[in-house]
Amino acid sequence: MPDPNSLPLYRQVSDILLRDIAAGRLLEGERLRPEREMAASYRVSVGTLRKALADLTARGHLERRQGSGNYVRHTRGVGGVYAFFRLDLLGGGGRPTAEGLDVRRMAKPADAPEFGPSSEAHRIRRIRSLSDIPCVAEEIWLDASWAEEVTGEDIAGALYLFYASRLGLRIARAEDRVGIGEMPDWGTAAGPAAGAPCGFVERISWDQHGQRAEYSRSWFDPSKARYVARMQ
Repeated sequence: MPDPNSLPLYRQVSDILLRDIAAGRLLEGERLRPEREMAASYRVSVGTLRKALADLTARGHLERRQGSGNYVRHTRGVGGVYAFFRLDLLGGGGRPTAEGLDVRRMAKPADAPEFGPSSEAHRIRRIRSLSDIPCVAEEIWLDASWAEEVTGEDIAGALYLFYASRLGLRIARAEDRVGIGEMPDWGTAAGPAAGAPCGFVERISWDQHGQRAEYSRSWFDPSKARYVARMQ
């Protein structure tokens, strides 16, 4: 049975392109690379790529000019399931995927900022990869008022898609604090050894009603990835 929290492949490609538009790697009026070249770089068929381009055209972000190619049309207010993902490969971009390690309901960590009405949260641990390169250890705390239970199957796909489709939760904005941390022992698949210095991102996320719903922290390998702030 297909994972209901996994985006169709063409939507994954279109959201990666949205990331590039939001990051300024694709500028308004710029012509995209030839379709076959793009399909090869994303490791998808030309048919899947064309479906992704058609999706972005329908959403107003691309314009197809007969005999000329595909052009970036609209760069303001881009969204998508990766809209709040701020880590890129050193060379730029990278297709985000995640491997769920563990999820459990427990008391909120004592050192976490205040978020949500419950005293408990669902702690989700994952290893994030960019274009199949593991580089981020991610720990997410979702306030328990949003769900009685969260399972490993729930976090196997796109987490924010699960939030929206199953919980009615839409992350509307987030605040990040970036610094230096030490890789936790459970996150060594991301690269550095346990205790090694690494990049660190602490985040508070707000729901569509303006309330704090989620707290997260991510440790990333600076030899593979970097934090990129996108401003619109």
